[in-house]
Amino acid sequence: MAQNDRPSFKLERRRLLTGMAAALVAPAAGLGMLATPAEAASGRIEFRITRAGFIFGVGGGSGSLFFQGQRYRLSIGGVSFGATIGAASAEFVGRARNLRQARDIQGNYTAVGAGLAAAGGGSVARLRNSRGVELEVSGKQIGLMASIDLSGLRIRLAK
Repeated sequence: MAQNDRPSFKLERRRLLTGMAAALVAPAAGLGMLATPAEAASGRIEFRITRAGFIFGVGGGSGSLFFQGQRYRLSIGGVSFGATIGAASAEFVGRARNLRQARDIQGNYTAVGAGLAAAGGGSVARLRNSRGVELEVSGKQIGLMASIDLSGLRIRLAK
């Protein structure tokens, strides 16, 4: 009879140890979840940029960020169109990813991967700022000027 009791004792002991381990690990896992920063969200962005000049150019633009049910006005600068002879305008729409708050959109953007590429008569760009916000935008250029280079794009929340 002693041999029949052994498998049952081992099984009960295993269940008890497993339950104790789960009881110890669950609160620690819960604390870890509380310490984790809020998950980043996405928003929709649209902006228009204009550049004109002969050798020296002037350019800039404006737009909007739609994030968590709010609209934030944007001021755009730092845009390069390559050779500065002529005038052109471009409208872009897309997604802003990795936003924790609206002001994260602010900053200077650099190209990620191939940067600006032609696609179906328009342009597609993937840009990132120092806060980790990524813009994936597409748009079309209107006017007579060399192609747009969005690397160096500067975005600020408008006042």
